[in-house]
Amino acid sequence: MELTVTEFVTLDGVVQAPGGPDEDRSGGFAFGGWVKPHFSDDFGAHVVDIFSRADAFLLGRGTYDIFSSYWPHMTAPNDPIAGPLNTLPKYVASTTLRRVEWANSKLLEGDTAEEVRRLKASPGRELQVHGSGGLLQTLLAHDLVDVMHLHIIPVTIGSGRRLFGTGTQPRTLQLVASQITPKGVAMLTYRRAGPLQVGTMG
Repeated sequence: MELTVTEFVTLDGVVQAPGGPDEDRSGGFAFGGWVKPHFSDDFGAHVVDIFSRADAFLLGRGTYDIFSSYWPHMTAPNDPIAGPLNTLPKYVASTTLRRVEWANSKLLEGDTAEEVRRLKASPGRELQVHGSGGLLQTLLAHDLVDVMHLHIIPVTIGSGRRLFGTGTQPRTLQLVASQITPKGVAMLTYRRAGPLQVGTMG
């Protein structure tokens, strides 16, 4: 399976608490909920399209807690997001959880990077990561991300957890799809394209 990452990100690179004011106040973050004013039908359709390609999900502890408190209560059988999330396998990377109770969820055991490599070697379409900013740093540091779907929201915040941390590997990415919504959200899809290339201008 390919490992794909879907992130909502501000222009200055913040990924913390896009969904609501109380989603994640860690570190004193006071600006949660910055996606909603910029949401639109085409934005939603793009997210639904991403979910339609999932065969499994990989979640960090924080995102698992948020998702598992909401999506199991969304029981409409044809819901394009609740359906995959509630029925497909979900692998949770956490050093603090001892068990997971959401249906079809399983804690990863042992080294996270090695476990993810094993999952990627399984047959299927996409192993999808949504949010999970802490886990993402591990995936980037071990060069495990194949595709990134970035939804760039036209705001700056100036504080909060960032998309790319200091452990990110130097890499070249290829833009394979792009769309701008009427509300100014840039929906960009990048595929890993090899090592970083450098040169001299002029």
